[in-house]
Amino acid sequence: MIGLRDDTDFGLPPAPPPSQAVALSAQLFAEGGWLEDGLKLEHRPQQDQMARAVAAAYEADDALLFEAGTGVGKSLAYLLPGIIHAVDQQRQLIVSTHTISLQEQLETKDLPLCRRVFATQPALAPYATFKSAVLVGKSNYLCTTRLAHALADRASLFADADYDELQRIAAWAGTTETGLRHDLRPPPRAEVWDAVNADSSSCSRKHCDCDKCFYQRARARMRTAQVIIVNHALLFALINAGGAQANGASREARGVLFPDDFLVLDEAHTVPEVATNNFGLSLSSYGVDRALKYLFNPRTKRGLMRKHGGAEGQQLVLDALEASQQFFDFIAMKLLTPRAIVRMREPDAAEPMLDGPLGALHRLLGKISDRLEEGRERDELLEQRQRIKGIQAGLTEWLTLGDKGHVYWAERSGRRQTIVTLRSAPIDVAPALRQHLFGCGTSVICTSATLAMGGEITPFAARIGADHASRAAVKSPFDYARNMRVFVATDVPLPSPREARLAIEVLTDYVRFCTEAVAGGSLVLFTSYTDMRAVATTLEPAYRKQGRPFLMQGMELSRTELANRMRETGNAVLFGTDSFWTGVDVPGEALAQVIITRLPFDPPTHPITEAKCEYIRDQGGNPFNELTLPDALIKFRQGIGRLIRTSTDRGLITLLDSRVLAKAYGRLFLDCLPNAEFTRLTKVNRESTFLPFA
Repeated sequence: MIGLRDDTDFGLPPAPPPSQAVALSAQLFAEGGWLEDGLKLEHRPQQDQMARAVAAAYEADDALLFEAGTGVGKSLAYLLPGIIHAVDQQRQLIVSTHTISLQEQLETKDLPLCRRVFATQPALAPYATFKSAVLVGKSNYLCTTRLAHALADRASLFADADYDELQRIAAWAGTTETGLRHDLRPPPRAEVWDAVNADSSSCSRKHCDCDKCFYQRARARMRTAQVIIVNHALLFALINAGGAQANGASREARGVLFPDDFLVLDEAHTVPEVATNNFGLSLSSYGVDRALKYLFNPRTKRGLMRKHGGAEGQQLVLDALEASQQFFDFIAMKLLTPRAIVRMREPDAAEPMLDGPLGALHRLLGKISDRLEEGRERDELLEQRQRIKGIQAGLTEWLTLGDKGHVYWAERSGRRQTIVTLRSAPIDVAPALRQHLFGCGTSVICTSATLAMGGEITPFAARIGADHASRAAVKSPFDYARNMRVFVATDVPLPSPREARLAIEVLTDYVRFCTEAVAGGSLVLFTSYTDMRAVATTLEPAYRKQGRPFLMQGMELSRTELANRMRETGNAVLFGTDSFWTGVDVPGEALAQVIITRLPFDPPTHPITEAKCEYIRDQGGNPFNELTLPDALIKFRQGIGRLIRTSTDRGLITLLDSRVLAKAYGRLFLDCLPNAEFTRLTKVNRESTFLPFA
């Protein structure tokens, strides 16, 4: 459960006073205006243009797609008008980001700067005390009510080893200010955290002391905040779970997550992918196992059924666990032995052997809860009953390929590749976004440095269902012609199975040469883990011998930690794949070169991509031109955008894919370069041609 709703009845808000967002934004962002005069910030015409457009969209409750190049200052351009509008209208501004780094930037840098701006002018003083909050899922919070009951019921819920973990959590509860799981080190064991986190009907204003429960305190802050920061994954999961209507809004009321809110999606180029992943089914063997063992764990002989279900309930859980193991083992052996991801094209890939045990368990949970009086224990049993029903419904949908508009597949994951997950996703996510995002009667702003495809935002608008949204774009104010040099290797073999080994050898040679020639840091972007590991196998020992810090995705460090390490060392070489093409922000000499080893075309073999290509083809379209190429162009623009992050940054873009010169579509990639001039490299001329900045 991710829901935000508690026992509050929001009702309809009173008629708000007029918004001053448009008028005050004009004075804030104009040349010689309050930003420039009060905080001595440089006037940026592009930022001024964006702020005026965003403020107008807020006041009109319109949708707007705005591409703003790196350095425009888009955060202030949507935050300052948004805060003014939120305070004046007594509404909430929701700001959603894709990366943790941008979320942290908004929270620790941009919002405090907004408060400073508002404190500089008497006319802005009413906005200086605005409140903000970060929205995270309920399961991340400790619930002190559930913790107290877990401690009291430990004999029926926990074995001795688990009780030790419970006591550790209880001790931490007395010192933590947030109650958030990521603040507890080492992280709590999942099976114990399940019993004490806030993701339960037991955690509510009816059952919890709102002054003590960490989640209820966070909810109270949320209700009074004018600005709420969230990430895209949680945003779309909450929308999928009911959005504003799940939080008390009527069908006629405007709002996406909360009644009468309005929304900014920063890093909006990721919206199609994130929404697709969150509007489908995801049911794993690990998740089913955890849900059943929460009811009764045969290893520890503990769980809810020990207290409430007796021998009958415990046996039903054992039956379901056995059926679950048989079912997922069958999927793993029959479907996932040759490949880790397999698309389901026909229904009934396996027998519905879990249906009977889950149905029996669902009925018994209903009978037990009917015998209990109203209260926390009955609520929790009813919630577990609904959870079992959800698993049963998900299995049925997957086995029958129940939604004709979705693609279905199975996949293996986990360190040992032993977790089996049943997945589905909408083939076309635009109708869902058109209804649940752009059809909510409120302003929705989508912004990014990369929304346009071939200079047009219209294709992106069609993909996210924003058919009637206004569109605008402003370029970066940075001097790319002066601060960026571009090199294109012309003698790297084109990708082909026949020349795969030669291509890796040439790539390795080029990466070695280019990274050794640059004194600062280098980010090397790959499209394949196989290629990345092959190049790393040869070069990592060489870097270590030179005393050069070498970092690679897949090491023990997270993406945020790798980026931090790169900033700290100043001359590291970082190898990354998919997620490193976007959101990495390392200014200065610590990132003096971005090397793109291959153009970022997604492999056409993933079930989602495959199904989308079939859908486009069935509509008479061209999948390469309408899907594969536009996606690659946006990702390419994101990749090269990692280099110049401030007006004083300078460095090299090195392309090691000769398709930009050999293929007709290559010109589209070259047109994406902020600096249109480039130098051709070969192994013969590179020693004299490849001249990094001094």
